[in-house]
Amino acid sequence: KMITLKIQKVRHMSLKHKIAPCPWSTRALGAREVCLLRRQTITTFQRQSDIRFLYRPSLAKKRQLIYVLTTWRSGSSFFGELFNQNPEVFFLYEPMWHIWQKLYPGDAVSLQGAARDMLSSLYRCDLSVFQLYNSPGGRILPPWDFSEPPSIKWCAPTLCALPTGKRCLRLLEEECLKYNTIVIKGVRILDINVLAPLMEDPSLDLKVIHLVRDPRAVANSRIKSRHGLIRENLQVVRSRDPKLRRIPFVDPGHKDFTERLKPPSWLKGKYMVARYEDLVENPVKVLRNIYRFANLSSNHDIELFALNMTSGSSSSSKPFIVSSRNATQAASAWRTVLSIQQIKQVEDYCHHAMSVLGYERVRTAGEAKDLSKSLLAHSKL
Repeated sequence: KMITLKIQKVRHMSLKHKIAPCPWSTRALGAREVCLLRRQTITTFQRQSDIRFLYRPSLAKKRQLIYVLTTWRSGSSFFGELFNQNPEVFFLYEPMWHIWQKLYPGDAVSLQGAARDMLSSLYRCDLSVFQLYNSPGGRILPPWDFSEPPSIKWCAPTLCALPTGKRCLRLLEEECLKYNTIVIKGVRILDINVLAPLMEDPSLDLKVIHLVRDPRAVANSRIKSRHGLIRENLQVVRSRDPKLRRIPFVDPGHKDFTERLKPPSWLKGKYMVARYEDLVENPVKVLRNIYRFANLSSNHDIELFALNMTSGSSSSSKPFIVSSRNATQAASAWRTVLSIQQIKQVEDYCHHAMSVLGYERVRTAGEAKDLSKSLLAHSKL
């Protein structure tokens, strides 16, 4: 798997040389910039002793930093693409995956500190942190096809044919420093309180967008993609916290959502909840709200992208693939697929969070299958 490192959309580049296409498919969303690491040898690190410190002096230029807090199978791949498609955003896709892979099968709770340290480094445009979790001779961005991104796979020749991994990271760091907005999407922060030190850091202007989805839809999606989550399930099950014996459905860390009704001082004005169902029902309105929170300006291109991605003719059966689909149909698929016993099991387990987030319970199998009846109420957050 790989992270996604955003450089620039092609139409916003001003190059004297012809732009060359990427020679191989890529793992992460917004893969147009992944071809910065075109040669397989560029991420080989011969000397691990050359790693720099994780922490640097605070940048003089204060940026708007966003962390998309979510969990597995919540629609976060598409949600992240709303930022990745913006040429004003430096976007990173699941960078903490590297920690979980390198320290596998370490338990989920023990890895939270390392994940926070990685975020602290990345938000300062220090990408050397990836060397800590990269095996000698390994790649930071492997050429493994994970998605079918709707973006163009192009990059500047000056960055496509880099001689060494260290040189590549430094050029990417220089590119990162050019952006006023850095967005990171991840599913491996299991409790928002883990982010408190970063949000209280006066040198970082960090905000959190908490993407949630109906836990019954999450359960249905995880059943379909269960083979792709085996390692993650094991790491959560190995957790020292008995409450984390299952991958959380909507609230990382299984903290009661009622805590969000009276947020601590470090969270006030810096926390936003976005429901996946609201996004697919009214993509432009939700996109504008999200961008306003992130201090970004929406435009016709990104709004058209959101509309196109949510108004396809079918629902995808392939997990981990972002494509144009009938998002409303996909969001309600659980209602005709899950048995009433499965639905009740999820509702009993998640009833507190469902109540706060505005997801109504069903009484009978017939009510669940009646798609004319909305199960969305007003969220209390």
